Amino acid sequence: MTTLVLVAVLTTTIAFLLTAGETALQRVSLRRAEQLVEEGRTGARALERIAGDAAPYLAVAAFVRVAAEAATAVLVTVAVDIRTDSHLQTALIAVGIMVVVTFVVVGVSPRTLGRQHTEPVALVAAPVVRLLRLFLGPVAKLLVLFGNAVTPGRGYAEGPFATETELRELVDLAGESSVIEDDEREMIHSIFELGDTVAREVMVPRPDLVTIKAEKVLRQAMSLLLRSGFSRVPVVGEDTDDVLGMLYFKDVARAVNSRPGTAGVVPVTDVMRPVQRIPEMKRVDELLKEMQRGRQHVAVVIDEYGGTAGLITIEDIVEEIVGEITDEYDRDSVDVEEVVLDDGTVRTRVPANLPVDDLAQMFDVEIETEDVDSVGGLLSTAIGMVPIQGAVGEVAGLELAAERMAGRRRRVATVLVRRVPEPEPEAPLEDPRAEEAGPDQERAGPQDGQAAVPAADTLVPRGERSTHHEDEVSTSAR
Repeated sequence: MTTLVLVAVLTTTIAFLLTAGETALQRVSLRRAEQLVEEGRTGARALERIAGDAAPYLAVAAFVRVAAEAATAVLVTVAVDIRTDSHLQTALIAVGIMVVVTFVVVGVSPRTLGRQHTEPVALVAAPVVRLLRLFLGPVAKLLVLFGNAVTPGRGYAEGPFATETELRELVDLAGESSVIEDDEREMIHSIFELGDTVAREVMVPRPDLVTIKAEKVLRQAMSLLLRSGFSRVPVVGEDTDDVLGMLYFKDVARAVNSRPGTAGVVPVTDVMRPVQRIPEMKRVDELLKEMQRGRQHVAVVIDEYGGTAGLITIEDIVEEIVGEITDEYDRDSVDVEEVVLDDGTVRTRVPANLPVDDLAQMFDVEIETEDVDSVGGLLSTAIGMVPIQGAVGEVAGLELAAERMAGRRRRVATVLVRRVPEPEPEAPLEDPRAEEAGPDQERAGPQDGQAAVPAADTLVPRGERSTHHEDEVSTSAR
């Protein structure tokens, strides 16, 4: 019996040490392990290797710890059974002993020790755990695979011993303890979620893209960039699926300023840059690294059919971590108000996100639309493209004009609305000689069966009519 008790104490000590080592190893970051290596601490090399890929090492440690606990339970049960005559007494006494040992000696005490003395315990445990993995790694790996096979759902290749959930819980605990601020906690959670986010969830969708045709010239491109507020615009060929490159505002400004005389003839394709194309299911954390290495700030997102799904920038990815980015020109909220323009006309300023039903109720009109919910979407549908500042459209007798762009994505923020004025009926032209004509002249009109012949001075020569039309066309073209 004495031998059984001594072996039980030994296995309990092993479980105690492994539990403390697991707790400490989970709390040491790779960066800290590298610093310990630079300091020349004993065991730092092994700790650095474990911190770089902790899951397989923790799996082996958990396997040995569980084996030690099981051995302790069996040894205690056999030792108690030797001293008792009833199996029921043996079971009750063994269970009582193991509950205390497992909870206090293997559970609470070593974990507390691992948290209080993280680095010393980790430095001592790292070489031992690394050696255990060298001999018992294949066995633990086989048992992990077996556990995944009998577990519903998708398992973990190295076992569920160092999960993201545990780190999230630590972050929440730090936030509740006021160790970190709420905004810092949210930012850390956003970083975790970044690895599960794909480009399709972050990109500017295709309907919101502002593009420019390849045949446009630099002067037209400059006008579009200034009105839209974008610094980069895709250059397209036949349609949005045919993205030829990316046009940068600084390139256009440089070309226009250096050669002002050619701004009206040089096509935008001469100054556009190549653009990166990525699949819509690409993870944004990987994309961010690629953009940093390639010094690319924007990429075109391609769907499964090879068409353009949208556009993604580095700023879109950063916003997933820090939240919405605004500038000094963005106002927090916009109220519905009456404004008087410079020409003296009165318009109603409404936010672009105002529901269409509210706009219809405001002007007592019926607006039939099922595809859009906001005034900004209504304007986009009316003009058939993404609205920019100054875009005007008519819907249900209302004139909508995009007034102001806001936000980093330069979307319409406010819209000016007014009723479309009804055209005034044109007054009939009167011949001033008709007033001077007497009754006899009025009766001197054409007789029945005769065609009326206009006076010679009221006829417009054919040449003058042609000249007026040509002037009108040339003015429109300008």
